[in-house]
Amino acid sequence: MYLLVRKITIGSGVFARKQFVCEIIISLQNELRRGCFDSNKLQLKAMSIKENYRFFLAWLRRGRIVFFCLLALQWAIAEPDMDKMQNLASQRYGAKAADTVSAWRKMLDEGRKLEESEKLALVNTFFNRRVLFENDIVVWQQNDYWATPLETMGRGAGDCEDFAIAKYTSLLLMGVPNDKLRMIYVRARIGGAGSTRSEAHMVLGYYAAPTEEPMILDNLIGNIRPATSRTDLAPVFSFNNSGLWVAGTTAPAADPTARLSRWRDVLERMRQDGL
Repeated sequence: MYLLVRKITIGSGVFARKQFVCEIIISLQNELRRGCFDSNKLQLKAMSIKENYRFFLAWLRRGRIVFFCLLALQWAIAEPDMDKMQNLASQRYGAKAADTVSAWRKMLDEGRKLEESEKLALVNTFFNRRVLFENDIVVWQQNDYWATPLETMGRGAGDCEDFAIAKYTSLLLMGVPNDKLRMIYVRARIGGAGSTRSEAHMVLGYYAAPTEEPMILDNLIGNIRPATSRTDLAPVFSFNNSGLWVAGTTAPAADPTARLSRWRDVLERMRQDGL
C-alpha cells in the first residue's frame, strides 16, 4: 500500500490530488446515504493492489472506505516541500545551486499557466542550458548513477538519465499528466548516417495521445522533435512511474519500480529531497 501511495504522490500534481480526494469524499457520502457503512467491511485483506485509478476507487466503493480515505487524505496534503529543497540545495551544494533551484521554482510557477507545448519547451530549455552533460564517473564517481532533480541542479551536471528524470519530474509538477510522459531508453547512433556504432542513451517522450508519435526532449539537441525525425534513435523500452513498455508494444509489461532498481532508488531519494 505504501508503494501505491508513493507512486501516485510522485506522479500527480496538486490539482489532481485535490480532485481525487473530492471524488473520495463524494464516494464516502454516497455510501453513507445508502446505509452501506458497515464496520464488517473495514477489514483490510491481504491482496495485490494494482496501480489503477478506477480499480482503487472501486475498492473504496466496496466498503474499504475509512482506511483508504485516511491514506488518501494524508497523500493529498503531502505536497512537494520546495522550501526543504531550497535549503538542502544551499546546505549541500552552495549559493549557486540554491540560485538554480530558486530559478527552477519560479519556472514551475510560471509554467503551470502555459499550454502543454509551451511547458515542454520551457523545461527542455531550462535544463539543457543550466546543466552540463557529464558522465557519472566524473560527477558521482560511479559507473551508473541516476540523480534526483535536486542532485542534478546541485552539481550543475549530469548524464542523459539525469536530464530525463529532471524534465519528467518538472513537467509532472507543472500539471502535465503522467500518462503523457515516458522516459525512453534508446540506442543512439553515433558517427553519422552511415555509422553502425551506437551507445545507450535516454530521452523524455511526450505523447499528446496514446496512439500519437511522441515528441522527444533530448539533452543533446536544443529543439523538441517528433520521434520520426530522430532516425538516429532506436527505442528499446520506456517507462514512467506507473508502467514499463517494451518498444513496439502499447500495454505496460511490468512495474517499473520492481524491474528498475535505480528508478526505485531515485524515487526514494526524491522523497527525501522534498518531492
